Amino acid sequence: MEPKKAGIRKRSSKAAPRPAPVAKRSAPRAGAAAKPARQRLLASDDLSRSLGYRIRRAQLWVFKDVSRRLAAFDISAAQFSVLSVIEANPGVNQLAIAQSLSIERAGLGRLVDHLERRGLVQRSASAINRRYYVLYLTQAGTALLGRLRPAIAESERALAAKIGPRAFKELQRALSVFLQET
Repeated sequence: MEPKKAGIRKRSSKAAPRPAPVAKRSAPRAGAAAKPARQRLLASDDLSRSLGYRIRRAQLWVFKDVSRRLAAFDISAAQFSVLSVIEANPGVNQLAIAQSLSIERAGLGRLVDHLERRGLVQRSASAINRRYYVLYLTQAGTALLGRLRPAIAESERALAAKIGPRAFKELQRALSVFLQET
């Protein structure tokens, strides 16, 4: 008999053959087209008790719902927010919008460029301070905003249905304290 080499064993011919590798399926099984199983969140006990974590989860739910509803109009939640601020403040400058919505100036510039290319916003140099641009909605921007509002209202109704109308009103009241902070 041959001496054993360190860590290497010779396979005998009597050993059971290795099973053939299992081929991966490329097509789903019949019946697998049904709803996919929902994955459970992997939050720790500390996180699931944290109010901040719960607020973040709620924010993610709302953002996903709003984004899904606005996708039909080829508009993002951020673009909707900018259009809303411009409508409420005609002639507002980009810096004021960036500060109001907590958007970086460079990011807002790209966003406004996109809205301008779509013909929703008109940008012109400020008569007061030529370093700033002031923004106005175009007729197309005003019309689109009018069509977006029902989608936003529907998202609000979905949230109210999810948590209950009373809790929805209490949540709005409680979170309104943050509307005044910058």
